[in-house]
Amino acid sequence: MWRGLIGRLCIAVEPIICGLVFAGITLALLLAPNGTMTKAEAEVVLVPIFGLATLGFAAYAVFVMVAPIAALIQTFSPIYIVDGYVRYRSPDRSSEFESGGYVAVLDADRVQISEWPLSGAASARDSTRAAHVEFSAYGGIHRIDGRSTGVLPETLAPLGIGINR
Repeated sequence: MWRGLIGRLCIAVEPIICGLVFAGITLALLLAPNGTMTKAEAEVVLVPIFGLATLGFAAYAVFVMVAPIAALIQTFSPIYIVDGYVRYRSPDRSSEFESGGYVAVLDADRVQISEWPLSGAASARDSTRAAHVEFSAYGGIHRIDGRSTGVLPETLAPLGIGINR
């Protein structure tokens, strides 16, 4: 997660630097305008332009960083390990997602703990099986009976670059 966050931060450096440059130009125009234009003209014409550019780049930098920071915060939520059941069910008409069905973790008494939509073209068949499950609310099922589900990568490229194929 840290590598992905740092990778996004590397992308956000550009708008941060551009925003600082425009902020500097705005301050320079307010404090010491050049000789071709009066201070009042600079404040009326150029300062709003460069000020809006500063705000635009700052908003862009925040927009780029919101998703990875939210994901990083979610990683601090607990990872659960349950000796219980994994239940697969086919999609139904009341589903709010278009998916190939759903997978759920059930406790030893077969009470549903959490459920996630499945991705992919194939539909899941209704089934329930006993399993030792590792999962998190934000990431879904990480491992079933010690075998990775592929939700979390075993390794991650430096800075998280090149992991989306």
